[in-house]
Amino acid sequence: MSLTLPGILVDSAWLQANLAAPELLLLDATVELPAPRFDGDYRSSSGYAGWLQAHIPGARHADLLTELADTDASFSFALPTPERLLKALAALGLNDEKRLVIYDRAEGFWAARLWWMLRSVGVDAAVLDGGFKAWQRLQDVGCPVRTIAPCPMPLGAQSTPYWVDRTHVEAVVAGHTPGTLICALGTALFDGSAPSRYARRGHIPGSQNLPARTLFDEQGHYLPKDALVQVLDAYLHDDTPLILYCGGGISAAANALALTLLGRQHIAIYDGSLQEWAADARLPMTTGAPPA
Repeated sequence: MSLTLPGILVDSAWLQANLAAPELLLLDATVELPAPRFDGDYRSSSGYAGWLQAHIPGARHADLLTELADTDASFSFALPTPERLLKALAALGLNDEKRLVIYDRAEGFWAARLWWMLRSVGVDAAVLDGGFKAWQRLQDVGCPVRTIAPCPMPLGAQSTPYWVDRTHVEAVVAGHTPGTLICALGTALFDGSAPSRYARRGHIPGSQNLPARTLFDEQGHYLPKDALVQVLDAYLHDDTPLILYCGGGISAAANALALTLLGRQHIAIYDGSLQEWAADARLPMTTGAPPA
């Protein structure tokens, strides 16, 4: 095998240099999810039409709404069974000879989501740092090569589940199961001061707020590792399980990727996130600033 992924993140210069490699499988994981105009305004659609209009040469569209999701679940983007996920990936061209790179045409959250899905079933992959926008900038003006160190944790070494369900989160909220709940949504969505596309405003009680967008620079690249350490320092010094969520388990995946880059283990994503939690009036939610 002549093509080797340099780490969790690859840059546009590396991709350009390896674009013609027969071992490369490039996937566009974009989903369209407009900002809510009012409470409960949930609109999602496939990114396929956008992929038809523009994509990196050779990229295939990976549909997180249908082929790569459990469409029978009560919430969008639900994790499919490993068998269904692997079958869908095989249909996209994945096999033992391929090296997989994922990107999206948005803020990088969709690519991170698919990366975490693959990681949970033992499939190695990398994310294009900065996504399609970074690729376009490279074609226009060029960009320097950035060195991205490999993941310090071997694939499959995580001792806790990659995913948790609502019952597990309820146990954490009740204090019956250890865990730190972290919401990846923006501050205004977390504290309930902005309209939410979900059934209720606010966050799961006891949650801390770590907006995923704070992990990126102005051009959409993940921050350098020393800057990521500053942002994520509070979560790097013990082994308490981290339970990450957002609206649909998408932005949370960017947090999971960044924490993994820094070697943090014991990370799980609540797959249903607020789309499932907020829809059940029996489950508690709260508004306001995170606990001190």
